[in-house]
Amino acid sequence: MTDAHGDHRPEGDTAGPMRPPRPSGGSVQPRRDRREQTRTALLTAAERLWAERGIHGASLDDIAAAAGLTKGAVYSNFAGKTDLLLALMERFTNDRSIDVCDELRAAEEDADTTARSSPRQDTDDHARRIALLLVEFWLYGMRDYAAGWRIADWYAERRAQMASQLETTDGIPPDERATLALALDVGLAFQHLLDPARVPADLYSTGKNLMLGREQC
Repeated sequence: MTDAHGDHRPEGDTAGPMRPPRPSGGSVQPRRDRREQTRTALLTAAERLWAERGIHGASLDDIAAAAGLTKGAVYSNFAGKTDLLLALMERFTNDRSIDVCDELRAAEEDADTTARSSPRQDTDDHARRIALLLVEFWLYGMRDYAAGWRIADWYAERRAQMASQLETTDGIPPDERATLALALDVGLAFQHLLDPARVPADLYSTGKNLMLGREQC
């Protein structure tokens, strides 16, 4: 027996036109998982290569190859280099890894004294890598006007998050305190990574107390 659409159905079935079976929802989650794994692999590769070579020194082809993927995988997940860059910055926000000085201070507490005396430690050190990337982001934004505005917006969101937990102190409003605290975190980290003996990471605690108050440290 054939229905109005030409589909065959058993004799005696009068329940109306046959409908194609609904696709199983079981395949949706694996696809999402694979997509998330692909994005994670690309972000991890971009973080490492851009820290090592600079944003202009590592192409999207390089990043795809380092992740074991094709360039097509990059463009199926990101609109381009700037979009990938902003996704990486967003990941920093989510895991709070932009707090470079906090990481440096923790690393110093666990590190051997001899290792601490070297201004150029392991290039895979997370705090060093993040500091290098922050420099790269800033340079990229300074050279690319459109990207610069988006990166500036990212910093503004970061400052707003910090300011939302602060109050006016000594006549300094929360947004200004947050701006000074973020500048302290990034600027002191850069100095410490070049000259750890004369710019100890512990100095960050002193500056953070001045900018944010002891209750925030």
